Formats: sequence, structure tokens, C-alpha cells
Amino acid sequence: MTDTTPKISIRGLYKIFGNDPETALQRVKDGIGKAELLSETNHVLGLNDINVDMPTGKTTVIMGLSGSGKSTLIRHLNRLIEPTAGEILVDGDNILDYSARQLRDLRQHRMSMVFQKFALLPHRTVLENTGLAPSISGQRPKAYAAEATKWLDRVGLEGQGNQYPAQLSGGMQQRVGIARALTSNSDIMLMDEAFSALDPLIRTDMQNLLIELQNELQKTVVFITHDLDEALKLADHLVILKDGFIVQQGEPQQILLHPNDPYIEDFVADINRARVLRVRSVMEKTTAPAEGVSGEVDHDDTLENVIEASGGDTNKHYKVTRDGEQVGVLHMRDLVRALVPRGPSAETASH
Repeated sequence: MTDTTPKISIRGLYKIFGNDPETALQRVKDGIGKAELLSETNHVLGLNDINVDMPTGKTTVIMGLSGSGKSTLIRHLNRLIEPTAGEILVDGDNILDYSARQLRDLRQHRMSMVFQKFALLPHRTVLENTGLAPSISGQRPKAYAAEATKWLDRVGLEGQGNQYPAQLSGGMQQRVGIARALTSNSDIMLMDEAFSALDPLIRTDMQNLLIELQNELQKTVVFITHDLDEALKLADHLVILKDGFIVQQGEPQQILLHPNDPYIEDFVADINRARVLRVRSVMEKTTAPAEGVSGEVDHDDTLENVIEASGGDTNKHYKVTRDGEQVGVLHMRDLVRALVPRGPSAETASH
């Protein structure tokens, strides 16, 4: 499987909560909105025609305000919630066709989940919590201890295996949750508001840890958040939900530069663009020799870093490199223009 092949593909996914979802589904397909459906039929529209490809080995972030459908969506991926209609393909297989045995295998070996509330078992040690997946498969602690200890060490919990969850801080407990997911050796990690309950400094540490682990392991991560700063920091592919439907999805930098809806504009209005935007998003793509440049910058540098290096001189331009090779030229005037929010674009809309 190539890196460009989606690990997970969602096609025409609907979820309607109520006594007669099939009848309500037709109303939704005819165009009725979430509020109207509730008032007229007493049914709740959870998901409305969701279509997403989640790339292999990358982080897909699903974000939206409370009630947007993001947690409902992630619980469909391991069938904790059953859809009203649609398909969910994992490695090309529609998991809605899975037998009970196949579904158990999916949950135990191919997908792991990290919860907001940690979900650790209080009567088990940290080591035993970390080895939950092999334990469920019938292994005894001696068999999985080395693997569990490896991942506890990797997430910064050296020597904590014999402790109990109540003896750990919230940040440490969440590290156990991540180590548990890694010990399961699953290709896919589902993370539902995994860092939302943590203090800001600890939350930043956990975000950095996830980025570090992703650079090393390249899991397929599906991460739920309501925080745009977190989404922009973590996402390779960003999906923004509202009232159960996708308002916009795509590469985060491009969504920031080209919002396609007033809803998205409101989301990105207060973002520090210089701190978030990268050189690669505003450079002129060219391998032609760059003349009269003031130096080199990396394609992944923030605009804030370049502004500092340039002293704010808008007449300068820089050679842009990636792994030592030229990939473009950055003109400071283009950089300055990128700092000014634009109106909605027609690009990359998905409804």
C-alpha cells in the first residue's frame, strides 16, 4: 500500500438518532436541516452525508464546536455507533459488513483508542493498563511486560509500571493511555479530545509528544478537537464540521489561506497567522536559480521566523529549501499579503 492510499474512506455516511431514522433520512436527503428535523420529527441529525479520505500514516484532525458531530463520527470508525446509511472502508474493506469476530479483531488489533477521560482501570497497575490489548488476547503480564515497558519509557514514564493510576497526575495518566494504544501495535489510533482535559502546558507537551511519535511511527491517527490551534498544529488533513456536515476539508494551511465559508472565516479570524503559516504555503514554487536572495529558509519555517530574520524588510526574498534542495523562492511581499485574512474561496469545498 502506498502512502497516497487512504487508510480509511468514509462514503455517504449518515447518522440519525430517533425512533424512525429511515424515514427521517429521506427528509434529510430532501434538504431538511438539523434544527428543522428535530422540531418536526423529534429526530437528531448526527451526521449528514460525510465523505472523507484519511491518508495512511498521517494525522486527520476532525474539529468543530460542541454538537457538530465530531465525536459521533469517530465512534463510527470502530462501530461503537452504527450508521443510518453509508460505507466505512478500512484498507478497502467495508467494516459495516464485518462479522462479530472480524469486528473484535478490528477493535483489538487494528484500531486503538485514546479517550479524553483516560479510561484507565484503577485496580490494575500502569504496566497492566498499558498491556490491556495483549491481556485481552490471553497473554500474561510476563509475556507483554517488555513491550509495555518499552512504550512507557518512550512516552516518558520510566519506572512507573508498578504504580496505580490514582498515583499519577492527569498528564501522566494520558501518557499511559498513549502507551496502551502503542502497545496494541495497531495501525490506526483514534483520539477523541485526548488532550482537552489537560492543563495548557501539559497539553502542549502531549501535542509535541504526538508529533514526535508520528514522525517516528507514522500511524494513521484520527484526532478529535474543538481547538483550532491544536488542529493546525497536529493535522496533515483537517476536516471541519458544523451541524453534522463537512463545511470544509483539506490541508490546514490552505484552509487558513482560503476559507470557503463565513463559518470557517470566523474560526480562523483570531489565529496568529505568522505563527501558524509555513513558508511552503506562500512561496513561489520554482527550482530555477534564485538571484539576489538574502539567504535561505526552510520550507517548513513559520512566517514569524522569517519576519524576524528579515528585520521586516519587505524588499527581501529568500531561497527556499527542503532537505538541502531548492523548492521555491519566498518574496517578503507575498509573505505580508498572506498575513491579511481573505474572504471565502470556492476552492476545496465539501458539503
